[in-house]
Amino acid sequence: MSRGKGMELLKNVGMFLRNSDGFDQILKRVTFVDGGDGKATAELKLGKEHLNKMGGMHGGFSSTLVDSITTFALMTHDMEDIKTGVSVDLHITFLKGAKENDEIVVQANTLRCGRTLAFLECEIRNKKDNSLLVKGAHTKFIGQG
Repeated sequence: MSRGKGMELLKNVGMFLRNSDGFDQILKRVTFVDGGDGKATAELKLGKEHLNKMGGMHGGFSSTLVDSITTFALMTHDMEDIKTGVSVDLHITFLKGAKENDEIVVQANTLRCGRTLAFLECEIRNKKDNSLLVKGAHTKFIGQG
């Protein structure tokens, strides 16, 4: 599969997110910088809407990033049979904080896509120093085989 088709799909997803007025609007600042073949890399600058009361990146927002960006990576895994699936397990480990105006990089990868389950991983890093902020694992039910 060509990475070009995957990036085209991710650019369309990005346009959808920027125009969303539902829950996905929290992802409006996400820009995809690479993707395809079961991978997706996105960047964004943290705004006030992404922070908790203490001024750090909200854990719920981090979890949403892992959930969403891994799903978008999965969508690029097989462009002939695009799957989004339903989450059955989402595991998040918070390693370091981030604050307003920090630029972060979210990298998601499809580890395995079987007949009924897909296994994905994700890392959120600080773009400035590449420090690991969040590590995520996501399992999705993708249909009956």
